[in-house]
Amino acid sequence: MWGLEVISIRAARLADLPAITEIYNEAIRTTTATFDIDAKTDAEQRGWFEAHGPRHPILVAEVDGKVVGWASLSQWSDRRAYDETAETSSYVQQGYRGRGIGRKLMEAIVAEGRRLGFHSLIARIAEGSDASMHLSESLGFRLVGVLNEVGRKFGRLLDVYIYQKVLSL
Repeated sequence: MWGLEVISIRAARLADLPAITEIYNEAIRTTTATFDIDAKTDAEQRGWFEAHGPRHPILVAEVDGKVVGWASLSQWSDRRAYDETAETSSYVQQGYRGRGIGRKLMEAIVAEGRRLGFHSLIARIAEGSDASMHLSESLGFRLVGVLNEVGRKFGRLLDVYIYQKVLSL
């Protein structure tokens, strides 16, 4: 029963990478939440995982000991002037969406951003991802721009909405 399940959020470990990869590849195949169109290999995902670390953490959500979602802070740009800005990402396994897991992950990753001293968090959300837009807005992210028809997925050109949360506000 959904109301009784315990959702725990913790730092990701290398052992979580197969579950993280499975969740991400599911999103690649079935959603516009990512503009990747080819499934990620274990080697690609390991490189992504290793590019993160104490400054750019990855968190996982567990239900009954099973990793069912993840969130991360990623480097926004390799230019040093952007060091106080990070990009947020979050994904929840299809069968677990709508249970508040995404909210818990996003609340935790925003808290991590604050703890790490970031000034600004950015979220790129594709057209049609209404739940992600609503969640971001409810957490204090504001729409700051739209990139029109910048990605093609499932045969359609899609807009990307740029959301920002300034952590000092």
